[in-house]
Order: sequence, then C-alpha cells, then structure tokens
Amino acid sequence: MNFKSIIKKILLFLASVLVIIQFFRPEKNISGQMDQDISKQYAVNSEVQAILKKACYDCHSNTTVYPWYAGIQPAAWWLADHVKEGKGELNFNAFLDYPLYRQFHKLEEVAEVLEEGEMPLSSYTLIHRNAILSDAEKNLLIQWSRNVRDTMSARYPADSLISPKKRAVAKEEQESENE
Repeated sequence: MNFKSIIKKILLFLASVLVIIQFFRPEKNISGQMDQDISKQYAVNSEVQAILKKACYDCHSNTTVYPWYAGIQPAAWWLADHVKEGKGELNFNAFLDYPLYRQFHKLEEVAEVLEEGEMPLSSYTLIHRNAILSDAEKNLLIQWSRNVRDTMSARYPADSLISPKKRAVAKEEQESENE
C-alpha cells in the first residue's frame, strides 16, 4: 500500500465520521420559558433589557439565538455545552427560582464580572461583535445590578440575603468571640 492510498482512506474515514455525527444533535435552548424571569420581580428598564438581550441572553436565558454554524457538528455540541454551562451559572429567565441569597449573590457577580472584563466572553464577542459592551453599557448594567441588590436589601431581612453556609460561619465566629 502506498502513502497516497493510506491518506485517501484516512480522509474517507474522517469524512464518513463527519457525515455520521451530523445525525446526532443536542437539544436547543429555545424553550422561551420566562415564568421566573428577573423582570417579574425586579425593575429591568428597556435599555438594560436591550443590553442583556444582545450580550447575555444567548448563554444566560432560555432563548438562545443560534448562529448558522449551530447546525453543524461538532460545533453544535460545543455550543450546547457552552449554553448549559452559562445557564448553570446564571439564567435570567429562571432567576426567581433561586433562593434569595443566590439571587443577591448572582447580582453581585454580574457587577464583578463586568468590572473585571470577564463577560461577555471574548470567545463569544469574537463572532458576535454587537455583544461587545461599551464602558457606558457596562456601567449601566453594574448600576442596575446594584439597584436591584439595594431593592432586595430594603425588601428582605438581611440574613435572607446571605447563604446558609456563610450565616453558619458568621455565627460560629461570633460565638467564639463571645467566649
């Protein structure tokens, strides 16, 4: 067997695998389920909503807008995993399902990742250029997250905005100080 023949068989095998994997598609994130959306409980003005939609919702909501390459494997698997991971971190459409302390903490994280330039991900903005946020847009989202946290602080008891684990640690520290 010569070298060209081996290369030809390898390429044919790879092409066959590529064709076969096209029949195995992940479920798309397009439920549109919004019963527990953050906007049902907290103020989200139209400007903030527009920024969230263009820069956050593809990975952090139940309504991903898929690009053309999402129908091609293995890109579809990669995107599905990326969206699943993003929604696992924060899902604005399921926000009210979170306990209060988690809601409060996620809003702290929104401000933190924007301040540190961690979000939106550069791998996302590389293709979705409209998702690149200006400093003004980042500041607007940061201020919005702070305003919602202020609303929560005024509305709920302080200890309900702290995770049970942190409350237990604080209680232990206080008890050891009192001894």
